[in-house]
Amino acid sequence: MNADAVMARIGEAVAMHHQQGRRADAYGMFARIWDEIGGERGDPLHVCVLAHSMADVQDEVAQELLWDLRALAAAGRLTDDRVGEAGVPLQVAGLYPSLHLNLADCYRKLDDLDRAREHLEKARAGMGALADDDYGRLIRSGLDRLARQLEPPA
Repeated sequence: MNADAVMARIGEAVAMHHQQGRRADAYGMFARIWDEIGGERGDPLHVCVLAHSMADVQDEVAQELLWDLRALAAAGRLTDDRVGEAGVPLQVAGLYPSLHLNLADCYRKLDDLDRAREHLEKARAGMGALADDDYGRLIRSGLDRLARQLEPPA
């Protein structure tokens, strides 16, 4: 398993955001990495993970959606071999539930409930690719929360 310096830097920026609360600094680091990898023309793994992470530091939902759509498009160009080379402990199929969960949440925030429900179902359909570990439980709880938010009022 080869160390992937770009993935390590993305991980540092994610920690900066989620563990240290330094959202603006993480945004800046993500933006620099994005430029360095060539944006959407970069390695699909880097594009997918970086765009998925960049979505989390956006102020506007429309921008968050744009980044999540970039991540989904890049996932479509990924292979399990490439993911394994980088030491990511998932197969490509394991990325889709989280990607669709984030898209569903964006569409919910934009009040496009039909698209939100469509992506929620796609996320649910891919859950079999996730293990019963912390990551799998995190995605499952997110799906449960979102499903409750998308229920029609009684």
